[in-house]
Amino acid sequence: MAAHLRRHSGAGVSYVARVTAADSPVPADAAAPTGRIVLLTTTHRVAPGLLSWPAWQALHGADRVLSGDPDHPQLPYLREAGVAVEPGSPTARELVDYCVAEGGRTAVVLTSAEGESELTDGLARLAGSGREAMPDLELLPGSYDLPGARLLDLVQVMDRIRAECPWSGTRTNEELVKYGIEEAYELVEAIEEGDREALLEELGDVLLQVVFHARIAQDDPEDPFSIDDVAGGIVDKLIHRHPHVFGDEAAETPEDVKRHWLRTKAAEKQRDSVTEGVPLGQPALALTAKLASRARMAALDVALPDGAGVGYELLALAVRAEADGVDPEAALRAAARAYRDAIRAAEGSAGR
Repeated sequence: MAAHLRRHSGAGVSYVARVTAADSPVPADAAAPTGRIVLLTTTHRVAPGLLSWPAWQALHGADRVLSGDPDHPQLPYLREAGVAVEPGSPTARELVDYCVAEGGRTAVVLTSAEGESELTDGLARLAGSGREAMPDLELLPGSYDLPGARLLDLVQVMDRIRAECPWSGTRTNEELVKYGIEEAYELVEAIEEGDREALLEELGDVLLQVVFHARIAQDDPEDPFSIDDVAGGIVDKLIHRHPHVFGDEAAETPEDVKRHWLRTKAAEKQRDSVTEGVPLGQPALALTAKLASRARMAALDVALPDGAGVGYELLALAVRAEADGVDPEAALRAAARAYRDAIRAAEGSAGR
């Protein structure tokens, strides 16, 4: 039996798998139409009722529509659209006999979230036996996951954890601060090490911190906000700070983009100094580079403060690195890793 895959348009990777009656070995006298069985899949990440046009065509053109899940989220919307859905989970034998009878009929099975493995296994056995006049078998996606759809799963899982986990349900934003810092450093390490597997994992851990903090904030009795407020805020900010993408301004170089960003940011914050908003608690080299960057972007000619000692020497080195396009924090970490490797090599030599 040959299986033909036809890609359907959509953001998700979805397919229609169709096995026609002609593909299935049947008795020579089985020339009559044999009908059609459609397994209609949907995703819970798209609002119920939003189905593809081929799905609606199949539903309205079917002789029977069946669902083994009495709580399937699509059922109320199908009924509103005039589609009669029968409860029940027929066997493969029952479904094939129904479709083959009376010149060929069409049955649509609305699949559950777990799928219909028993039915599909049974259909495969019948089709592979070589003794059956089989209906056309079709797997039809009725809705597709859009990019970012798994973020909805993350929000849902976080909601349940917050409600049912004794530890997560009692955390505060303040108690999670140290974890956010740790995860950020682990992400930096994965990037600098070029470890793609670790990068994937650490990005997830950082994303968890964002969703966790937002879920905690949602429970605040005086000033609550949700992950949707967080996402909405950053979307508005990105659009406003990229007038060269979403507006009429032009930006030819990365430096032009930075100037747009700083100008719109200054207008939003109504700050009196370019140093406002620079967190002083960050690592000292990164802090120095950030201050130097702000001064350079504002075209300020600022002399370095006079002073003696290693602190002022490091300040001068960090400012020089930033002017040369080098991240002094990353550069020192790279040198530190080389120093660590040298220490390990010395330890190995001493042990021999």
